[in-house]
Order: sequence, then C-alpha cells, then structure tokens
Amino acid sequence: MKHFPIFLAVEGRRIVLSGGGDAAMAKLRLLMKTEAHLTVIADDIADDIRKWADQGKLRIIERAMEPGDALCAALFYAANEDDAEDARVSAIANTEGALVNIVDNLADSQFITPAIVDRDPVTVAIGTEGAAPVLARAIKADLEARLPTQLGVLARIGKTFRHAVEVLPMGRKRRDFWSAFYFNNGPKAIEDKGEAGVIPALETLLDDHITTTAKDGHVDLVGAGPGDPELLTLKARNALDKADVVIHDRLVTGEILELARREAIIIDAGKTGFGPSMKQADIDALIVQHALDGHHVVRLKAGDPTVFGRLDEEIEAIEAHDISYRVIPGITAASAAVANIGQSLTKRGRNSAVRLITGHDTKGYADHDWNALAQPGEVAAIYMGKKSARFIQGRLLMHGADPATPVTIIENVSRADQQIIATTLAELEPTLTRADLQGPAITFYGLAPRDAVAHSHQIKEFA
Repeated sequence: MKHFPIFLAVEGRRIVLSGGGDAAMAKLRLLMKTEAHLTVIADDIADDIRKWADQGKLRIIERAMEPGDALCAALFYAANEDDAEDARVSAIANTEGALVNIVDNLADSQFITPAIVDRDPVTVAIGTEGAAPVLARAIKADLEARLPTQLGVLARIGKTFRHAVEVLPMGRKRRDFWSAFYFNNGPKAIEDKGEAGVIPALETLLDDHITTTAKDGHVDLVGAGPGDPELLTLKARNALDKADVVIHDRLVTGEILELARREAIIIDAGKTGFGPSMKQADIDALIVQHALDGHHVVRLKAGDPTVFGRLDEEIEAIEAHDISYRVIPGITAASAAVANIGQSLTKRGRNSAVRLITGHDTKGYADHDWNALAQPGEVAAIYMGKKSARFIQGRLLMHGADPATPVTIIENVSRADQQIIATTLAELEPTLTRADLQGPAITFYGLAPRDAVAHSHQIKEFA
C-alpha cells in the first residue's frame, strides 16, 4: 500500500486549486461537496467556474499563482493542464505547507483523490493508486446501485442518536441495534412516514433492545479453504463479517483474516507439526469461554474443518456447555490442489475411490492399509506428509508398490507462491529433502500433473 487512505477534516479550511479549465472543473465538482473554503487561481477561468463563484461556492483570484497564495491551505490541486506551470505552482504550494496533488501526475503528487460514492455522511472512497481508474469507476458504479439513497439520511439521524444508545453494552448488543436500524427499522420508517418517522422508530427500537436479554453466544466452525481468499465460501465470508472473536489456526492466510470485522478479537491458536503448539484442550476452552461470554465466535481452520481438523473434539466441548453451533465447510487442500495439476481425484477405468490420509497423527507417523494402497491405480491425497515422506515411501515399496508410481507434491496450494513438484515413488525421498519446502504441502500418490498444466506452470520434475 503506497497510499494510506484517510478522511481529512476540511470543514472551514482552505483548499486551493490552480487552473481554470476542464481539469479544474472536474475536481471542483467534487470539492464543492465539502465544507472547505475553495479558492481558484488562474488567469483564464471557464464560465462555469465564474457561475459557481457568483453562487458563493468558491472564490476566484484571476491571475497566475504567486507565492503566498497557498498559505494555510490544507490541500492544493495543480490543474493547469500544463506540465511546466503545474510544476511551478506545486513548488510554491509545497513550500507553503499544503499537501499537493497534480492532476494526471501520480508520481509527483503527495496525495490522490479517490473515486467517491457519496451518501453524506456515509462516504465510500475507492482508490487503485493510479493503476486502474477504469476498475475504480466500475466499483463506484456498482456501489452506487447497491447503496440506497436514504442511507445518508439514516446516518445523519443515527449520528444524533448515538449518545442515547450508550445505555446498551458495547459489542454484540449495540451492533445488533444499529444493524436493525440501518437495514430494517430505519428504511421502513422512512418509507412509511418519511424523515419524521425515523426518531420515533429509533426510540422504539432502543426500548426493545434495552428490555430484551442478551443473546446467547454462538460458534461457527468455519473452513477457510486452502489460502486463496477467492476460494472462501460466501457463508464463511458472512460468518467472518459477524464475528466478535476469530480463533484461527496457523495456516489461515493474512488475506483471509483481513476480511474479519475490524473490531473483532483475533486469536492465533496455531499448531505446528512436531513443533510448538497450543494444546487442543486450551483451544476448546477458548472457544467455549468466548461463547459463554455471549460472543459470536468463528473457529477458523484452513481447508475444510471436517478433514483432519479435530472438529469432533471441538463440537463435543461446545455441546457439553449447550452452546449453539454450525459447521461451515471449506474447500479442502486436496480439491484445490488436484484442480491445479489438471487432474481429478477419481477417473473411470483408473480409480473409483480416493483415500484422504494423514502423514502423522497425535501419536506420530500414521499407519494405513499399505497393502491396499500399493495396488496399481490407487490414488491418495496425503496431508501433513512432508516429515513422514520417507516412512510412507518405505511402507509402500515394502508392500510391492511400483517404484515408478507418479507422485506430485504441491506446496502453498492456491497461493501466489504455490510450487508444484513432480516425481516418482522411488524418488519421493530425496526429492523432498532437495526441494526444502517451507510451506504447507499436500502429496498426491498416483497422480502426475496433466501435460498441459505442466507446460503452463513452473513444475519441477525429479526422475
């Protein structure tokens, strides 16, 4: 992020703009929505700008800009549509302490003006750091269509009522009140009785929330998918948006955690294979305690919580305290990874079943039906198999598996730094040792990347 988004207080402050043509008018149409004191400086000023001055919306200085013109200005815009003049006036403004924007010159600007959706006092700013203005306009058009026009009216009235809502406890109960106002009671009041009906509706709604008892806590056991935020389900996204507390494991990516409510408590309950870990009993206790405190808890697990996620233990702890819960599945690593190598987990004539197995469990390396796995055409997705690779390789070869059986390892499935390694059972080790994988990986026994995928990805092959 090269530009940090902020909302600058400009009420009663100076904003100075140098220029009097089309570029200047485009900026002024936006700036006139503020409560700043606007000054336009140019020796050639368009008729529309003169009309705005006559209407008292801005002040005109009809000459080229001089030193002293930008004193005490919060913001300065150079909109002369002339590079040399823009550079000259910007130097003056910069010396006099104003933040400078040069229209259509991102590199030399100290700030940028985003695309704005205006539902005053609700303002949505959209910026792409100059990379994709067309995209910003498309997002703006989409939001304009989605946000009701009365939203600003509700926000203005709601702002005057905030002190009264302080009787409600901070957190879920207060948030439920405002949610009901903005998305149900408020719009209905405007529709039925206009603005005059909003305050009575607010008062009735507040009385209802004061007299109702606090809601019981709730737990969502949510699958975060393999890492790509775009693979998060809509139901998982909605749960994150409502969560008071998010308890996540080590493999949940930062991009997904960013989707949680800003006010939510984020707790890292990460486990590291064969390394430091939070005990499962402690995680269970965390989930239960926050739910008993009345919070909406999201227990966020990478992949799908029903696949090697110790889901049953957490459900048992939740049920023991009579707490409501639901399970929201996610895309498991095997599904995302097999798609990325252009294969399917099952194929007619090859295998009618697939095994999802773990390389290690709570007792160490996990044992499986090696004799069945060693048969031709078998396919298995091996989770947590990096450290146990030599053990798995030995067991399969010992039970007669073909040394030439294809094996594919996918590290950091679905992420930008995903890496695909193609090898064989005979070379599984030392392949993994040479690869020195640092991220989470899933291993496919019996599957190789499809040729087309191999040519379009950077795939390392070891024979």
